[in-house]
Amino acid sequence: TDRRIIRTRISKLKENLKRIEAQQITKSSSRKNFVNATLVGYTNAGKSTLLNLLTNAGVLAEDKLFATLDSTTRSFELDKNKKVLLSDTVGFIRKLPHNLVASFKTTLNVVKDADIILHVIDASHEFYDDQIKVVEETLKELSSSNKKQIKIFNKIDLLKDRHIIETLSNHYPDSIFISAARGIGISKLIESLSNIFEQNFTPRQVKVKHANSKIISKIYELAEVINAEYDDDFVILDYRANSTIHNQIKKLISNK
Repeated sequence: TDRRIIRTRISKLKENLKRIEAQQITKSSSRKNFVNATLVGYTNAGKSTLLNLLTNAGVLAEDKLFATLDSTTRSFELDKNKKVLLSDTVGFIRKLPHNLVASFKTTLNVVKDADIILHVIDASHEFYDDQIKVVEETLKELSSSNKKQIKIFNKIDLLKDRHIIETLSNHYPDSIFISAARGIGISKLIESLSNIFEQNFTPRQVKVKHANSKIISKIYELAEVINAEYDDDFVILDYRANSTIHNQIKKLISNK
């Protein structure tokens, strides 16, 4: 009968899903448990130094314009199951030379893909507030001004007046104060990233027809599937994933 055929089909599907799940457990969890973070900031704010500190990437960290003209992406772990893919970008400046506009825009594509933006600011610079405005304006041009952002005031070891930190923390209440060169304040940054990681991995649900076994398999590959329920025609998957993975799954479903 039709019901028997359906039950057989569901039974086979369950077996396949168990097999897929078992395969995925043996794979690295790096794809499933990561957030994309991108470092942005005015030139010489200390982004590459911070990248080096967090990831031991060995990226060029020099006091000159455009020392990083392409984006560099490295990974580091907050703990066993929390990985951050961290990208460095070219330092922003107020008036970009015309011949560098194309390269500048290309390297900033990683900003659009970011789950979180780490805005590094040179707290010791006389015109740090102007530099913040330049970065914010550039993010607006990239349609990325509404992304989750942490303002990181770097080079606090160079501050002659320690009251500046109090002023900045009042003006930017969720900001973090560090010295990437000396490793000061990094634990606070890690803690903040860890909290955002938890917020970013929200539970989702998707309904897929049994016939779309490739899509179901892909969801198991990309996300952490918490629960699967079956009816005659569909499998309902509850999963956890970051926004990047969730958008990939949405595309898979819409293009089926």
